[in-house]
Amino acid sequence: MPFTKKAHAFKAAINEVTLGTGDRAVTFGGANTFPFYSFDAEAKHKPIIGAEISDMGYEEETEGYKAFYGTADVVERAKKAAAMDEVAFICLHFAAADPFGANKSTEDCIAEAKAVAEAIDKPIVVMGCKNIDKDTELFTKISEALAGKNIVVMSAREEDYKAIGASAGLAYGQKVSAESAVDINLAKQLNVLLMQLGVNAKNMVMNLGSAAAGYGYEYVASTMDRVRAAALGQNDTQLQMPVITPVSTETWAVKESIAEEADMPEWGAREERGVDMEVVTAAACLAAGSDAVILRHPESIRTIYAMIDSLC
Repeated sequence: MPFTKKAHAFKAAINEVTLGTGDRAVTFGGANTFPFYSFDAEAKHKPIIGAEISDMGYEEETEGYKAFYGTADVVERAKKAAAMDEVAFICLHFAAADPFGANKSTEDCIAEAKAVAEAIDKPIVVMGCKNIDKDTELFTKISEALAGKNIVVMSAREEDYKAIGASAGLAYGQKVSAESAVDINLAKQLNVLLMQLGVNAKNMVMNLGSAAAGYGYEYVASTMDRVRAAALGQNDTQLQMPVITPVSTETWAVKESIAEEADMPEWGAREERGVDMEVVTAAACLAAGSDAVILRHPESIRTIYAMIDSLC
């Protein structure tokens, strides 16, 4: 008896979210199958890649990274990254704003964000320094300064979702990323709170959290899988926001990526290790349900783009 394959596309779908404006705006989400299940239904939108441009730590980057960008200037690096065909958006990471670190002023961050927005035509995602008070101020003022640019603010958390949702999401019409800590119940709860505040579900994305491969990543994979299964299989509208995962900040912070070859010669070249860690983690996130990943190294970006292109 011949085998007859039956497609299993769901009636529910992940929300579509558009970043940026004009010809370079990009839409992601929209899937009604599990990741890369092209045998069930054609992907409405391919997963997208963002290039992280941090405002600190350039001298500590690998030689290949510095050779590609050639400058510590954030605006010039953003322009170089935006020129890559593989890059759909630029993620400005204001790590130097941390009051317990470089304590870069909010005004300087705003000026830099405005300069980048004027220099490139691709969408912008803004990432803060993980300090709740500083990020709340930073996100509010950058959302105002870039009003009309349709940016994503990463992230609204349990501690600051009211301020971020009210300012970025409602007052200035930006997209809001709801950040939770690798737990489907926490993710759903935060989405509900933001929607109760008045933020439209279709103006939200989720950052479910991540970890470098080998560092408890199995929790990330299982959480993403459960979220996608609930969103599609149960038509749970409170979990149908597309997922954006900042892979770079996790993978370039682990020992395999930062240990110098002189200290661990048996591990091989540091740059190769770091790129491998970033690529493996990004591939795993995409396979688990990320609709967008944020990467740092140009070689990682090219590799993951090729993977997406071959599977979609």
